[in-house]
Amino acid sequence: MSIALELAVQDTAGVRIAREIGAARVELTQALALGGLTPSPATLDRAVEAAGGEVEVHVLVRPRAGGFRYEPDEVALMAHDIRHAVSAGAAGVVIGCQGADGGLDRDAVARLVDAAGAASVTLHRVIDVTPDPLASLRVARELGLRRVLTSGGRSAAVDGVDLLGDLVREAAGGIQIMAGGGIDASNVAEVARTGVDAVHFSAKKTVFANDDVRLGSSDDGGHEVTDPQAALAIVRALGL
Repeated sequence: MSIALELAVQDTAGVRIAREIGAARVELTQALALGGLTPSPATLDRAVEAAGGEVEVHVLVRPRAGGFRYEPDEVALMAHDIRHAVSAGAAGVVIGCQGADGGLDRDAVARLVDAAGAASVTLHRVIDVTPDPLASLRVARELGLRRVLTSGGRSAAVDGVDLLGDLVREAAGGIQIMAGGGIDASNVAEVARTGVDAVHFSAKKTVFANDDVRLGSSDDGGHEVTDPQAALAIVRALGL
């Protein structure tokens, strides 16, 4: 089976696991529990170092949680983060902006693609919350994005296999389709059979703290890390 692997990671340990399982690239982020946010500059520097040229580092550029409709100042911040990521050695960035009508914000996405220069640009799962994912795919292709990360319009990719197949056919090789969202060893083969170019997964587990004091309004009881056994199980399920 010819399919690329992308591992979503939050630290250098995750990058090293990606190398060990033969992933083509990592999506570097933080706060995966919030859908992912832009990682810190130091995290990026360390990730590029840990990648050692063996796995590409693609940086998620998302300044906040709470949807994908951004104000002009936020788009300007994202463009700045993209330029910094590329200059720091990132092979690509992962972006997306939604317009007032719910579709892709063509102007904002075009500005971010321009900020990336020659680096690879992936449209993230904003496509899954647009009213017409096929139309959004066509916009992404027209703007020169390299690939689209999608769960087929559902929370989990395994539930969106019909739309994933439609997206693969619409792409017709002109833009890559990468499936992601709830992928694990039990469902990755079914998702791969849609013909997607790549699968994206986090293979994460939670490490719990023993502290009784909460430091904020959220539950600080633990943090997520990449689980090497879960990642390896996905590779084996694909027969790679």
